[in-house]
Amino acid sequence: MKLFSLAIASLISTAALAETFSLKSPDSKSELLVNWENSQLSYQLKKNDKTLVGNSKIALETGKKYQLAGNKITENDSTWTPVYGQFKTIRDRHNQLKLTFKSGDAQKTFLARLFDEGLGMRFEATNSATSKGSFICDYTFTKDALLYYHRGENAPANRVKITGKKVKGKIPFVIERSNLPYVAILESDIYAAKSFNTMSVSKAKVPNTLSAKSAFKSDSKKFVTPWRVILFADKPGELPLNTVAVNLATPCVLEDTSWITPGISLWDWRIHGYNNGDFVYGINTKSYLRMIDFAAKNGLEYLTVDDHWYTKAKNGTMTPSPEVDLKKVVEYGNAKGVKIILYYDRKKGNFGDQHLYKYYASLGVHGIKYGFMGNKVDFTRDAVETAAKYKLTMNFHDGPAPMTGLQRTLPNLVTREYCHAQQDSRKAFTPDSFLKMAVIEALTGPLDQANGNFGIDSINAGEREKGPKKTNTYISTVVSEAARCLVIFSGVITYPDAPEEYQKKADLFEFMRRMPAAWDESVAVDSKMNDYITVARRSGKIWFLGSVNSEKPRTIETKLDFLQPGKTYVATIFADAKDADGVKNAEAYTISKKKVKKGDVLTAKMVRGGGYAVLLKEAK
Repeated sequence: MKLFSLAIASLISTAALAETFSLKSPDSKSELLVNWENSQLSYQLKKNDKTLVGNSKIALETGKKYQLAGNKITENDSTWTPVYGQFKTIRDRHNQLKLTFKSGDAQKTFLARLFDEGLGMRFEATNSATSKGSFICDYTFTKDALLYYHRGENAPANRVKITGKKVKGKIPFVIERSNLPYVAILESDIYAAKSFNTMSVSKAKVPNTLSAKSAFKSDSKKFVTPWRVILFADKPGELPLNTVAVNLATPCVLEDTSWITPGISLWDWRIHGYNNGDFVYGINTKSYLRMIDFAAKNGLEYLTVDDHWYTKAKNGTMTPSPEVDLKKVVEYGNAKGVKIILYYDRKKGNFGDQHLYKYYASLGVHGIKYGFMGNKVDFTRDAVETAAKYKLTMNFHDGPAPMTGLQRTLPNLVTREYCHAQQDSRKAFTPDSFLKMAVIEALTGPLDQANGNFGIDSINAGEREKGPKKTNTYISTVVSEAARCLVIFSGVITYPDAPEEYQKKADLFEFMRRMPAAWDESVAVDSKMNDYITVARRSGKIWFLGSVNSEKPRTIETKLDFLQPGKTYVATIFADAKDADGVKNAEAYTISKKKVKKGDVLTAKMVRGGGYAVLLKEAK
């Protein structure tokens, strides 16, 4: 760390009681202006001299009057290695403004870190007595701003006017305006902010302004707020690959992470009732052994056994279903190299969380899929920490606290369902809502969406016990399903269909089978909000590319600028067939091969609900 010169960071005195501080991003394209006037902080954010966020209030309100006591600007440029993620290494390059305020023996510090692609702002506070109050951060936009945001297990809000009467949702929020970059607002490192819950966002009284607020009460002499995070990008698909939020999170607190293995999991829940002609899948030992055999044969690391594997839970013991020999399933999986993730339903019985993690570890399983915990930060933090003590990974189900960045701090949090999974609700999950989720909900970190259904005709015919209940409402193609598994990042990727459906399309399944869950490099190739998204990811020398379409057929051009120069690649291209359709002919696809190099262009023709997937290997 080193001090900036005044030429880089200027302190502008505007009046005796007003001071404005200017902080530039490392690439000098963005600027944060922080103003202190009449004991109130406000900020503006600009990029390329265009205002992204207008003059807006930010405050840690504790009922005390503070005086500005000092300022300092420093720079940082370092790299770190995540346990798993979208990148093998992550660069943490930012410039930081630190303002110190005092009120008697109480002190608070305002920190702002400006990256080339985003901003984080938080307070640190030291108090002589119990402190309570609010952390408020406003965001002022132009009146033409359109909002997208998370709405629980409903489809994300779409193009809501900031001037409208109703703006009600949960983070993240994505803001779209004409001739300006996309902006996303969320938070990070609530793990370290032990007295806070997730921020709530509402329309402020100030025109064209959103306000994020968190009430707090702390008995500690020292505490920190979460980071209020603002991301910006020219195209929406770039936002989920942004590393600002994880850079702001507390570094990994686990001494040993060798047991945390990202990978792919077969999942039993959506297969129940599937009849292959000789065998019907259900909640029983035979079904699980068949799935373990398939996973082992295809190099899949996990089997997730979902609800109803037990009938009773009381005082630290569970009664398995009479059809499930769990010991045999776990031992068989271990012998085959397939780890078991086991569901826990908090609403079923009075088992008690104090027994949960030790008990699951005693069963020999690798992780917990935890259901019905609710949006509770303290619970989520404690649950993931306790699970780590017993070397258990965690997948949260049913609307958990997002806690963005926690996968860096506690990487045993491998994924969670901060959205609706594919087959849960057709009104919530359509090709169009998928595209919004791929930008909005994916901002919070690893996302369990259960993409990868291959037996779409069977699903639409109502041949699965677990839905969807209304037939002929699943709009997708098998190529889109494969591409979705790549576009959505997750530490454990859930494949929800029957082994037989993957075997029927073994050539297309090769794209999914070879795909890892941890990447060396990820690129947001192209995207247009509500229309399509294209992502490329690299593992070793192999590139995977996936495009997902809306319900409107379209042709897109994909330039292969991400490939290594001077190399020739063999592209195996999986595309929707000419007569494919997301409703009427969902399982029709074609496979072709061609040699390509950096800068070449691939033409992707995608049908309604369709997609495009490409495997790129260096030519011999």
